[in-house]
Amino acid sequence: MNLCVIPARGGSKRIKKKNIKSFCGKPIIAWSIQQAIKSKCFDKIIVSTDDNNIAKLAISFGAEVPFLRPKKLSDDYTGTVSVISHAVKWQIKNDLKPTYVCCIYATAPFINISELKNGLKILKKSKFKYVFSATNYSYPIQRSFRIKKNKKIEMFYPKNYKSRSQDLDVAFHDAGQFYWGQTDAWLKNKPIISKSAIPILIPRSRVHDIDTHEDWRIAETMFKQSAKL
Repeated sequence: MNLCVIPARGGSKRIKKKNIKSFCGKPIIAWSIQQAIKSKCFDKIIVSTDDNNIAKLAISFGAEVPFLRPKKLSDDYTGTVSVISHAVKWQIKNDLKPTYVCCIYATAPFINISELKNGLKILKKSKFKYVFSATNYSYPIQRSFRIKKNKKIEMFYPKNYKSRSQDLDVAFHDAGQFYWGQTDAWLKNKPIISKSAIPILIPRSRVHDIDTHEDWRIAETMFKQSAKL
């Protein structure tokens, strides 16, 4: 049995009602639910939320909401792994233990079905605990700097000041779309970004961290443009 868990709490701060805000004509969570359904990777797709409005909307788009997430797992500090672990434990207690579990973020409209399927394929054939989406930084992080309170700048890695970009290692980051995992890895709260995980690299053009209203506008513009290609 393959389980999909979409975490979607109601208390978003920077963008109110972020997980159900309209994105290119649909509540943004609807894109994640529908892509999960279309992928045919899952026997069950559930949304983990503490919000009744999110629950009703998720159900209307084809997901299940078999429980409301406890308040202690719905604050600003609760990590993704803890939320998925809770959902998996509920699933085991009330039905069957899944073999593979995938977390898909509610704000991942750019998620690609072929990559989702590939993630499951890799997890089944490998010894890794997690398979997740990632992409590369557009600029060498080794030449990054901070701006201090006195407005002065300070390089994080001063020794790389004179290094050429092409001589520095390419750095990568979590794309914030999906995380396939072995059930026991979720239950044991093993960290995703570790030696037990392998990334699936996706183009930067389909990776958008949506935390501000400006991010939202840019993501919608890019999404509409990609639909025309």
